[in-house]
Amino acid sequence: MHIETLKVFCDLVDLQSFSLAAERNFITQSAVSQQIRALEDKFKRRLLERVRGRRDVKLTPAGDVFYRESKTVLAAYDHLNESLRGLVGKIGGTVKVSCVYSVGLHEMPRYVGEFMAKFPSARIDLEYSRTTKVARDVLSGAAELGILAFPEARRGLTIAQMPPDRMVLICPNDHKFASKLKAKIKDLDKQDFVHFERDTPTRKAIDKLLKAKEVEVVKVAEFDNIETIKRAVEVGFGISIIPRTAVADEVRAGRLVVVELAEKEWVRPVGVIYRSDRTISLAAKKFVQMLSGE
Repeated sequence: MHIETLKVFCDLVDLQSFSLAAERNFITQSAVSQQIRALEDKFKRRLLERVRGRRDVKLTPAGDVFYRESKTVLAAYDHLNESLRGLVGKIGGTVKVSCVYSVGLHEMPRYVGEFMAKFPSARIDLEYSRTTKVARDVLSGAAELGILAFPEARRGLTIAQMPPDRMVLICPNDHKFASKLKAKIKDLDKQDFVHFERDTPTRKAIDKLLKAKEVEVVKVAEFDNIETIKRAVEVGFGISIIPRTAVADEVRAGRLVVVELAEKEWVRPVGVIYRSDRTISLAAKKFVQMLSGE
């Protein structure tokens, strides 16, 4: 049995797709199936549930144990490689990162480009996810690092703080706020407002600040991502509050106006999370140091 076979198995479970697992490992779907059958034959256990007509990947109890232990083996193997590279001062390997959309789309390209230029033998494998899935990906081992807004202390996870984002008010060019240089929370009372979905950390933070100042906005829509929120504001649904970094392109193009928020509380913490019980790879450690400004 080769270490590559364990990786194929784990990729299949993480990606929930034979075709994607095959693509990630540069083999055919048939080869993925053959390697899974070979593992089952070797250990004399069914690792995957097989239901006729269904293509989802479901683990048997034995498969669940095998998946968790394989992740441990793969992490140890990666650590071995990183330690050997470290002896000659070379940083390489792939760092799997699960990241929320708003940070990934607007802030990560700069960091990834800088990191790849500094460490050309290393690679950042970035996947966009919702906040709850980012934490699950890191805890399950599907990702070595997670990047999310408003990171909360959680058992089993270590948090490294990144520079926070300043939140700003956005509005269309013809809105009455468009000529303002700065707005106070009180100015938002009774204004049509485009929200994040209720269960997102950014929405909870905005609601908390509005409630503290006894301000009630008129909810006209709520979305799960910043891109849709920006489009809704652009076409006149109302105003919204988002991180400044997420609206730079629209401001340059003249499609949206940014208004500063007077209160100092309008900031969005951002952090990198990783498992506390595992030693992250040298490449991941360097990436965390870059993200946290060390």
